[in-house]
Amino acid sequence: MYYPVARPRRLRSSANMRKLVREHYLRVDDLIYPFFVIEGKDKKVPVQSMPGVYNLTIDLLLKEVAQINALDIPGVLLFGIPDHKDSLGSGAYDENGIVQKAVRAIKDNYPELLVITDVCLCEYTDHGHCGIIREGKVLNDPTLELLAQTAVSHARSGADLIAPSDMMDGRVQAIREALDGEGFEEIPIMSYSVKYASAFYGPFREAACSAPQFGDRKAYQMDPPNKREALREAEQDIAEGADIIIVKPAMAYMDIISAVRENFEHPVAAYNVSGEYSMIKAAASMGWIDEQRLTMETLTGLKRAGADMIITYHAPDAARWLEDQI
Repeated sequence: MYYPVARPRRLRSSANMRKLVREHYLRVDDLIYPFFVIEGKDKKVPVQSMPGVYNLTIDLLLKEVAQINALDIPGVLLFGIPDHKDSLGSGAYDENGIVQKAVRAIKDNYPELLVITDVCLCEYTDHGHCGIIREGKVLNDPTLELLAQTAVSHARSGADLIAPSDMMDGRVQAIREALDGEGFEEIPIMSYSVKYASAFYGPFREAACSAPQFGDRKAYQMDPPNKREALREAEQDIAEGADIIIVKPAMAYMDIISAVRENFEHPVAAYNVSGEYSMIKAAASMGWIDEQRLTMETLTGLKRAGADMIITYHAPDAARWLEDQI
């Protein structure tokens, strides 16, 4: 049927009519908020390229977590920034490392909040790469053991989900076997299965102090033009034991989110990364855009693309805006 019999505007005529026919909704339950944790006490260091985001010591982290918990955001993702870095990233798997201490503190105070830990070496290595370096190359297989040690140490500290982001081949299997061998078979793996070598990560590198000291990460993170490769990566991680698949970044990769959603039954997480966040914040600070409307439109678009959950620095603001809509 066509006009004048069909009139699509009939279903757009009022706010309540639009609610009745709305196909996708963003909920607070969909959100995960990332935190950057540093050593020390009473330190709140602003990330200059990410307005509203801070590197926090554990005492101040707990105050921020209290607000996240009060907003009913179900989970947080922790990145650790140690005082000391070395070639093997030993702070990543230190039982008294910064993430391990932060996990214990959060779980002691907010046991029901889901704590997800990023498993990688780049924040902990003095060279800034995600694995062991030899003769200028990142070695895949020797790195797996260190990643597995890191995952087990996070699990011992009380982490609810383990999220490997390194993009080494076989790391999900290595982590799954290590967790199972230590009695942590019930802890799920939330794998950064589809992680592109993206320019959108720039502000994160400042926050995590993790920029490579030489070269780049293109030899292990994915080439942005590739789509079929994303499906192969997701399929392999699922076969190795991944429980949730992350696609990162999000905004320029909605087609990838959609393809992963259509091809696999596993839950899909979209990581709305630092550069995506900072672009909105920068434009809003200039008065060029309506920050609330654009943020909510973006996050809802990620849901429409197929994301079951969204890791985003917008989470506290989005949760408050959603509460105001009730």
